[in-house]
Amino acid sequence: MATKLEVTLTRSLIGRPQDQRETVKALGLKKLNQTVEHQDNAAIRGMISKVSHLVKVNEI
Repeated sequence: MATKLEVTLTRSLIGRPQDQRETVKALGLKKLNQTVEHQDNAAIRGMISKVSHLVKVNEI
């Protein structure tokens, strides 16, 4: 398993439910095509799976 994950917001939050908006915000993503790095753990993986249709993930 990778030690870090690179998460990129690829889809807009317009028209998305509030819980999905809050999950993307908790991941540290604010703008479209913004990329952030996170440690690979169960909590981050859970957030990513909740908004998997909005983000792209690369293992570093």
